[in-house]
This record gives sequence, structure tokens and C-alpha cells, in this order.
Amino acid sequence: MSTVTESVDVNVPIRTAYDQWTQFQDFPQFMDGVESITQLDDTHTHWVTKIAGQTREFDAEITEQHPDERVAWASTGGDTKHAGVVTFHRLDDAQTRVTIQLDWEPEGFVEKVGSAIGVDSHQVKADTKRFKEFIENRGGATGSWRGDVERPGA
Repeated sequence: MSTVTESVDVNVPIRTAYDQWTQFQDFPQFMDGVESITQLDDTHTHWVTKIAGQTREFDAEITEQHPDERVAWASTGGDTKHAGVVTFHRLDDAQTRVTIQLDWEPEGFVEKVGSAIGVDSHQVKADTKRFKEFIENRGGATGSWRGDVERPGA
């Protein structure tokens, strides 16, 4: 399993940063390699990615979601074993720290070599920078979902 963690400070209020992160269909605008994400219902998404020429599709379930605090998900089927959590930390009224942690299982030779030499870490760093530019240039979120999701037994 490969794990990557990256943080970025964005010059928007915590609610704006969080609300944008709930708009999965917009991820392709700032995440390189994400072709599309379809929101199937409140807690299920279908992802299509293309990384290093390899197209992968998988379904994911939101396992935990608390407004202005965190969004966590895990793949439930498809080509990729993937999980992640994004946390939001209020720095002041107009600035938020967004921390992203991704865990994934590299498949095949190309992905395993890429992971070994840090390509995935570089990718997440670049994606967080693009998220910062995206949300700061917009000045507001493209939408929001303020629902609460709790892991069973948590």
C-alpha cells in the first residue's frame, strides 16, 4: 500500500473549502488524471482515472463526512484499491489548511515503479496546488453538500 499526505493553506473560509470538496464532479478541474467522478447517491461515487496511460475505474463509498471537518472514502470495487481522507483546519476567518491523505495499491509494473520513485507524491502535491488556485480564483464553492455520514460502529 502506498500512502501520500499533503497539506495546503487556502485563502478562503473553512466552509468554502469544505463545500468545494463535496463537489466530486469538479475534481477533474484540479486533479490531474481524474477523468470523471459521478455521484451515484449521497455516499457512493464512480471514478474514472487515467494515469500513466492506464485507465482505471472504481466505485467508492464515503465512509465518514462531517461538515467543515473531514471527508473520508474507500473504494468498494473496480480496478483500484484506494482510500483517502481530507481534513479541514480553520486558521482564521479567511484561511483554511486542507490536508489530504491517500492510500492506494499500485497495480502493475508502471504504477509500482511510479510509486517507488515518488511520482504519486508529486502528483498529490500538484493537485493540492491546483485545488488552491481553483478555489481562490473562484472565491466560492461550485456547490455544497452539508450532510453528515458516520462509519457504522463509530
